[in-house]
Amino acid sequence: MIGGRGFVLSRVLLLVFFIALGASVLFPFYFLLVSSLRPSQELFTSGFHLGIQLKGMTAANYGMLLGGSGAVYLSWYKNSILLTALFTVFSLFLSSLVGYGLGVYVFKGRNLIFTLVLFLLMIPLEILMLPLYKLLVTVRLINTYAGVILPFVVSPAAVFFFRQYSVGIPRDYVDAGRMDGCTEYGIYGRIMAPLMRPAFGAMAILLSMREWNDFLWPLIVLRTNTNFTIPVGLASLMSPYGNNYDMLIAGAILAIVPIVIVFLFNQRAFVSGLTVGGIKG
Repeated sequence: MIGGRGFVLSRVLLLVFFIALGASVLFPFYFLLVSSLRPSQELFTSGFHLGIQLKGMTAANYGMLLGGSGAVYLSWYKNSILLTALFTVFSLFLSSLVGYGLGVYVFKGRNLIFTLVLFLLMIPLEILMLPLYKLLVTVRLINTYAGVILPFVVSPAAVFFFRQYSVGIPRDYVDAGRMDGCTEYGIYGRIMAPLMRPAFGAMAILLSMREWNDFLWPLIVLRTNTNFTIPVGLASLMSPYGNNYDMLIAGAILAIVPIVIVFLFNQRAFVSGLTVGGIKG
């Protein structure tokens, strides 16, 4: 009886802990949402606070952001969605190929290549910025989508993750495919890729978040206002001559929506991929 009460008490305490943890995570979003529905004049006169006054709530900030002089935000939104989609698709395909090759095939120099992948994980972007920028200037990719995507399209972290995941898949699938007359690319596309679906789901979320929130590299590559992504565009609203906090906060709220949608569609694969990928290999 005492053991049963202790079990119930531990479950209740665990539930309370996770509710408090969830509330602490959602608190910044609540703060942003409330602030985005307040008039711009009130933001400057009363400052930021968490009080809700229904009479003072307004969607004018969103209307100003999406229409009139603020319509450029839609261009930033389109650029971010397009860049994120292209980067995620190409990065998943190329990184999974490299990781699959390192995990399944045995060839001379495999361990050296894998060591170089691990080494690349430890190199910060700040060291690579100058040579990459000079390279893009030479090949004339400044202020282009390709200049933003190509330098990082093969992610060392994704290669490492796919390699670890593919190591845990039995080689019998590969041998069976070869016996049936499947080519090596057919084995990957028809057999191994479906088996690695949880890994694709997990990496799709992480890679899309990385590209959607990327600020420094797009800031270096992109030049014109209409080519900006959302992080760069919202940062341009802050200037020495005035800060458009009303549009900035409303834009930050809308910027959260695509990532939430991506996570909702891939959450099961995300949890499964991270769990299985973490114990294999």
